[in-house]
Amino acid sequence: MSIKKEDMISLEKMPAVLDALPDPAFLFSRSGKYVAVYGGRDNRYYHDGSGLVGLYIADLIEAEKSNWFLAKIEEALWSKKLLIEEYELSNKDVKGLPDEGPQNPIWFEGRIQALDFLVDEEEVVLWVASNISERHDLEVKLRALSDTDQLTGIFNRRRLEHDLLLHFDAFAQHATPTSILMFDLDNLKQVNDRFGHHAGDDVILAVTRICRSHLNKNDIACRFGGDEFIVVLPGTELEEAVSLSEKLSAEFKRGLTPFCVDGIKVSVSMGMTTIKPVDESYQDTLKRVDKALYTAKKNGKNQIVID
Repeated sequence: MSIKKEDMISLEKMPAVLDALPDPAFLFSRSGKYVAVYGGRDNRYYHDGSGLVGLYIADLIEAEKSNWFLAKIEEALWSKKLLIEEYELSNKDVKGLPDEGPQNPIWFEGRIQALDFLVDEEEVVLWVASNISERHDLEVKLRALSDTDQLTGIFNRRRLEHDLLLHFDAFAQHATPTSILMFDLDNLKQVNDRFGHHAGDDVILAVTRICRSHLNKNDIACRFGGDEFIVVLPGTELEEAVSLSEKLSAEFKRGLTPFCVDGIKVSVSMGMTTIKPVDESYQDTLKRVDKALYTAKKNGKNQIVID
């Protein structure tokens, strides 16, 4: 088969075309060798990678991350399909760099495709890496907004139900305990009617601050709606959760005293339960803790009921 002159010119210019790519394109062998490096001309995000040619991923990247790269190369070679993967790289992933680098890792989208030729008798893939850190940060912020209550800054009902599903599965599979505390602000409507909703918001914020000060990093505080809150305590047996609820109750009594004026008694009623073997879903647990809270309100408010 003959090749036309114009095709020859195109082939001769192909390296220049590849080198002009804004994102870097790596030719990796099955063993993780940098066979060739093209592009990466957008100097806002990338450095010259030509010095990588001849080295191996394992020479540069720590074992856990380099093994991930090799696994993706293997998957692309096996499937013959285009793989699209998001991944992060930080100083701790790169050999020879101090851990105290940029606080946030750099996020990439890798597009990996097997090629139909060999280099030094090894199969190869084309790996195009695009810096998506700005997009990733925006996605994280948008996700946080969708999971967060606007007034208090704690999680909302949407996030609560997502996390409860995970903890219910952990209980079903591994018997990992999870206790749940649901509480409601007594007489908040009187505060709103007498002093305005801004005063009611101050009460809600005071309760939120108290919750945050007594919960550890694994506990989940959510504003369930209006003046109702739920605290999820993963890995916590009911007895330990009861102790926490009593501490919270004492803090609420002290912290809400400034709002008890003009005959209005602001307090907190609580219901408590734990995920039980009889529960078929986390909704069953929520129904039980809601019933316990209702009983606390019915029996005179400002108390804890355990179911």
